[in-house]
Amino acid sequence: MISSRPSEDHLHTDVILSKISEYDIFKYYCPNFIELNKKFCSDLRKDQSPSVSVVLWKGKLLYKDFGHPDHTFDCFNYVKYKYSCTFMEALTIIDNDFNLGLTSKNNSALFSMGYMAIVTNKKPAQPKVTIIKKKSRPWFNHDKLFWEKYLISKKTLIKFDVSPISHYWINEYRFKCDSITYAYRISKKYKIYSPHSEHKWTSNTTNKHIQGYKQLPESGDLLILASSLKDVMCLHELGIPAIAMQSEMLMPSEKLIDHLKSRFKRIVVFYDNDFTNPNNPGQTMAKKIREKYWFTNILIPDVYQCKDLSDYVAKFNSLDGLQNLINIQI
Repeated sequence: MISSRPSEDHLHTDVILSKISEYDIFKYYCPNFIELNKKFCSDLRKDQSPSVSVVLWKGKLLYKDFGHPDHTFDCFNYVKYKYSCTFMEALTIIDNDFNLGLTSKNNSALFSMGYMAIVTNKKPAQPKVTIIKKKSRPWFNHDKLFWEKYLISKKTLIKFDVSPISHYWINEYRFKCDSITYAYRISKKYKIYSPHSEHKWTSNTTNKHIQGYKQLPESGDLLILASSLKDVMCLHELGIPAIAMQSEMLMPSEKLIDHLKSRFKRIVVFYDNDFTNPNNPGQTMAKKIREKYWFTNILIPDVYQCKDLSDYVAKFNSLDGLQNLINIQI
């Protein structure tokens, strides 16, 4: 049982999964679930014969109803759907039922299943090596329309090894792209980005793969630590070098920062401002980086109602406005 809340803890999927597993969550909230890949009857609809499995798919556990395809959920969205609540409310429910102590809310007498959840931290065995391959397709007009929203040119996309794809493979499994999908090549690994899909990301990258690192100039006056490759590419359109970690929740290593300091005169942080989230994980991590490395922190002010800098560019159709925000805060 967790008796105190470490200062770095906050209500975020990454933090929750550092304490409990996806298996624990499904095991608690899905009473018919016995073991992975074994079919059982849905508890979300009338189901006369077993048609549901919890499966390992793209490196994560999914609740997959083969008789009702719309019922395909990761563990967090399963809880969201089951209790007809918002995503943040689902995280709060999980926090409470597992007694994680990530929020001040305490409804221990109201455990969702009538008892406190058991933590096993059981995780499915992962393949030793995850190989992702992709089949590229031509650039179409809808690709142009998508990236033009962020004022990112095709030239920049090609420079950062972003390509449109029609199919991809995870080990021996083949997946058809039913909506616009892109492969980000990072070293010899891939991040698959499906912006209009419920499951936007698939990746075999590791924490060591830094987005935008290969495209950096040898040296410069300014380098920005951004949240995503999309943000990195927006900054590139302004002529500002930038990189992004694989997750906004990762602390850049001292070795990486020392190396970047040897190449750039100044480094600043420009992470997401999750203004609708009381825990604001993007700015929580930005504060930690700022305090550890004494970097300046830039953010999109709440008044603009934009979470990240690429959203700002899309909303206001302006790189100049983004440049002004940077100039004002540094």
